Amino acid sequence: MLETEFNVGAPATAWREAAPPEALLQARGLCFDGGGKRLIDGIDIDIRSGRRTIVMGANGTGKSLLLRLLHGLIRPTKGEVLWRGRPLDRRGRHAQAMVFQRPVMLRRSVLANLRFALAVRGFTGSERSVREAKAMERARLDGLATRPARVLSAGEQQRLAVARALACAPRALFLDEPTASLDPVSTHAVEQLIREAHADGVTIVLATHDAGQARRLGDDLIFMHAGRVVETGCASHVLNTPRSEAARAWLEGRLYLDSSS
Repeated sequence: MLETEFNVGAPATAWREAAPPEALLQARGLCFDGGGKRLIDGIDIDIRSGRRTIVMGANGTGKSLLLRLLHGLIRPTKGEVLWRGRPLDRRGRHAQAMVFQRPVMLRRSVLANLRFALAVRGFTGSERSVREAKAMERARLDGLATRPARVLSAGEQQRLAVARALACAPRALFLDEPTASLDPVSTHAVEQLIREAHADGVTIVLATHDAGQARRLGDDLIFMHAGRVVETGCASHVLNTPRSEAARAWLEGRLYLDSSS
């Protein structure tokens, strides 16, 4: 949907339509095969810069696979991923970060987990120290710096994982159902981190099965079924008035069977 920019008091001829955000990340003809089956089938999508894109669909429909393909963790069987109009390469992956449903915690302290991630990304000295301190404050883990990360609660680990990813200054942050196993308080805390990241200009790509979360956080929505994208659009429009039968059935809690899949 196009927005309109104008100056108060300017003549009508000064009104103009704002250009939509550029496509930071694109998939073109994206396919992935596994176990003798086509799990991702011919996906063409644009992820707009500075937007919060929600990826939804039933369990097993390919949401996690799509995020891993977009992030470059696995190679597509066919098609390509473009970062700023060019094939995704090491530099593009370096500008991204990903948080998983079950966060990966090193056998180190909370602070050492942050320090390792920043060192891998090339941050050293005073800049690394500043980023560590900001991440600890952002995750509300200031008093737990020396505690082993693996003994933190699930919510604390996920806050650390998000803050650790953001400390590396990504242009795009992928989150694969980051609150699926969390209680409401922890979910709220993680969602707040996502809002803060978006406010700082980070492009968000979030896979979730929670329609409420999609409404709270989404700008754009991609709905998947059986490895395909069956509907895209403004998040509120797709959630309120879905056009595809697959999205309608899922949002209404019905089982949708696609004879072509």
